[in-house]
Order: sequence, then C-alpha cells, then structure tokens
Amino acid sequence: MTPPTRSAQLRWTGAGLSFEGRAGKAPPVTLDGSSEGGPSPMEALLLSLGGCMGIDIQAILEKGRVPLEGLEVDLEGVRAEEAPKRFTRIRMDVRVTGAGEENRTKVERAVQLSRDKYCSVFHSLRSDMPVEIEIQLD
Repeated sequence: MTPPTRSAQLRWTGAGLSFEGRAGKAPPVTLDGSSEGGPSPMEALLLSLGGCMGIDIQAILEKGRVPLEGLEVDLEGVRAEEAPKRFTRIRMDVRVTGAGEENRTKVERAVQLSRDKYCSVFHSLRSDMPVEIEIQLD
C-alpha cells in the first residue's frame, strides 16, 4: 500500500521575493519573503501549525459536545540569529470562546491530543524544538 502524499507547487511571480503557490484544489496563495504580498515562508509555517492544531481542537471539542462560539490561535516564533535562522521556540495562545470554565479540562485535553497525537504539522517539526501552548478561555 502506497502511503498518502500531498503536493504543492510554487512559482516565482517575477517580482521581488514573491511566489505563487498552489496545493490540491485550493485557490493560489502568495508567499513573500518580504511579507508584503503575503506571509513569508516562516510566517506560513506558523500559520500551518496554528491551522493544524486549531482544526484538531475544534473537531475534538465538537465530538466532546463542548459548546464553541469561537477559536483563535495566536503564534509567535523566536528565530535563531544565525543562518538557517530556524525557529528555536514557538509560543501558542489558544483562545476558546463559549466553552466556559466548566469545560477547561476538555479544552486542555483537546490541545494535548492535538499536540501529542494528531497534528501532523507539529510532528513534522524538529523534535528538539520546544513549543509552548497557553490556553485562554473567553
């Protein structure tokens, strides 16, 4: 059995550090090294991590019948000063609206499951990179 794959294509737009990317059936996205026409590749990595975990958390909470009015994930990455300037630390703030304090344990468990088991983006990152997650319930 062949393992599942994903593919993406990038094309330089001819202007500055801007590339147009396509993946699957999704509309094109712009990646821009100067962060003017779209997120930089490193910013896109943060978006990918936040999106992956956000999708997991939402699905787990829905299955657990936790009321959910909103879900936001703020990310901040600290980069090394020397090339390759990889992220050396990432901080995530997860803000869940509508769940109420009585569901804190379920929200914490959803975040833990995403991080430890389900989020393929997280597990694609280097294993020695600390990722801090803070949960906020609004």
